[in-house]
Amino acid sequence: MHFKRWITVSVALPLVVLLIYKGGSILFAIFICMVCILALVEYFRIALLQAQSSKLKAQSKELKGKNLSAFSFQLSAFIIGPMIIWAAYRNSFDIILGLIILNFILSGLISLRYFKTNPLVVEMVARHILGIIYIPLFLSCLVLIRNDTYGIVWIFFLLTLVFVGDTGAFYVGRVFGQHKLCPAISPGKTIEGAIGGLAATLGAGLIFMNCFLKSLPLGPSILFFLSIGVVGQVGDLFESELKRYADMKDSGSILPGHGGILDRIDALLFAAPVAYFFKGYIFL
Repeated sequence: MHFKRWITVSVALPLVVLLIYKGGSILFAIFICMVCILALVEYFRIALLQAQSSKLKAQSKELKGKNLSAFSFQLSAFIIGPMIIWAAYRNSFDIILGLIILNFILSGLISLRYFKTNPLVVEMVARHILGIIYIPLFLSCLVLIRNDTYGIVWIFFLLTLVFVGDTGAFYVGRVFGQHKLCPAISPGKTIEGAIGGLAATLGAGLIFMNCFLKSLPLGPSILFFLSIGVVGQVGDLFESELKRYADMKDSGSILPGHGGILDRIDALLFAAPVAYFFKGYIFL
C-alpha cells in the first residue's frame, strides 16, 4: 500500500503540475469540473446510497422509490456542481449564490414527489445540499484563486501546504504516534501526528514564502499556515466521519494506494476556502 501511494503520486503529480502551469485558467477550470463530478459520485455513494440503505432495510415499506429519488438528487448535483465551477471561472459570485439557491429549491421540489413512499427523502435533501456546499462550492475557491493575481503561484502554494502537512502527519504519526487524536472517527490518527503535520505545514509555508512570495507579512503568514494545517486535518477527519457512518474504508479505488478522489482532496476541500479568504481579505 505504501509503495502504491508513491507510485500514484509520482505519476499524477507531474501531470497536475503541468496542467496548472501550462494549461491556462480554462483548462484548470475544466479539470476542477472533472474532479468535482468524480468526487460527487463518491460522495453520493457514501452519503446517500450506502448510508441510507442500512436504515431503509429496517423499513421495507419505504423502499419504494428510493433508487429513483437518489438518482434525481445525483442528477441535480451533476448539473449544478459544474455550473458552480463555471460561475467561479467567470468570477460571478451572484451566479454562484443563485445556483446554490436554485439547488435548494430543486431539492425541495424533488422531495415532494417521494415523501409519501419514502419519508427519509428529507434526510436525503440535507445530504444533497451538504454535498453541493462541501464539493462544488469549496472546489470553486480553487478556480477563484487561480483566476486572481499570482493565481498559479498561490495554487502551488496551497497544494504544497496541504500535501506537506498531510505527509508530515502521516509519517510522524507512524513513528511517534501514541495518543489517539479522534479514535471514534479515525483510529489511526494520533495527536503526535497532528502536531507533526502542523509543524510540517509551518515549515513548508515559510520556505515557500521566502522563495516565491517574499512580500507577504510574517505574522499573518504564520496564522495562515497554521490555519491551513488545522482545517486540512479537520477536512480529513470530516471525510473519515462520513465513511465511518457509511461503514466504508475508502470513498473509491480510482487512485491506487490512496483510495478515491475524495480521499485525496478531503483536506484540500476545507483548506481552499480558507486560502481564498486569506488571499483576498488578509494579504491585501
